[in-house]
Amino acid sequence: MTPHDTAVLRVAGRPVGRYVTRPELPARLSPRPYLHPVTTLAGTAVTELSPADHTHHLGVGVAVPDVEGANFWGGRTFVRDRGPTELDNHGAQRHSAFQLRDPDGFVEELRWVAAGAELLRERRTVAATELTAFAWALDFTFSLTNVTSRPLSIGSPATNGRPGAAYGGFFWRARKESSAPDVFTIDRDGEQEIHGSRAPWVALAGSTWTLVFAGATEQTRLDPWFVRAQEYPGVGSSLAAGERLPIPPGETAVRRIVTVVADGRISRLEAASLVRKAVSP
Repeated sequence: MTPHDTAVLRVAGRPVGRYVTRPELPARLSPRPYLHPVTTLAGTAVTELSPADHTHHLGVGVAVPDVEGANFWGGRTFVRDRGPTELDNHGAQRHSAFQLRDPDGFVEELRWVAAGAELLRERRTVAATELTAFAWALDFTFSLTNVTSRPLSIGSPATNGRPGAAYGGFFWRARKESSAPDVFTIDRDGEQEIHGSRAPWVALAGSTWTLVFAGATEQTRLDPWFVRAQEYPGVGSSLAAGERLPIPPGETAVRRIVTVVADGRISRLEAASLVRKAVSP
């Protein structure tokens, strides 16, 4: 992989993330740019790439299981009345160019292509900011524009008949450890209580690290959280939870997630305070 295929994010001079723009991956993994490894300021890795339990989980990025039937998530496709099914329907997110590229972030143009046709064009803006001596924030905005002449819609296994599986959108695959991470919001605890709910932020706390995910716009905060802790550690924001998300021709869907990456296991009050600092203008 050439240096042009990666970008290194730095906070206070320290590398905290590696962004791979042109990964060499099989088609069934829905090739797409991703951040991995992402680390705390102390250097603890908090992402996984192609783990054995889900080889199509690629660190941090945007993954959508159904764009007009095209799979930009990877792996099997959930088909109504059939269940998870191997289909030759995988799309790819192709890096076009960096509009801006600095040590602490970048602005990137991508093309979402399936079956030889471009469906969506994305502008992705990523920035890394120091918060404290033990925490930094990853600010991740993506804008999906329908570049076709027809209406498009984004779906999920949930909208295709699998309750509770509304994944698709921003997704962070965290590092699997010997025990499952704790999950909490400002007033709830546990995967069962939080998965599928709406909350200003959700925290995932591992052995020596904490990730706090926050919807940073009003529209983003309307999307429910997709949370996994017991089976594997991962958090996403659901674009299509109860119904498909339509994107008419020429229209754009925009979401912004800010993630606090902290060393140690932090409290609710600390999490809330760091989120306020990270999301404030």
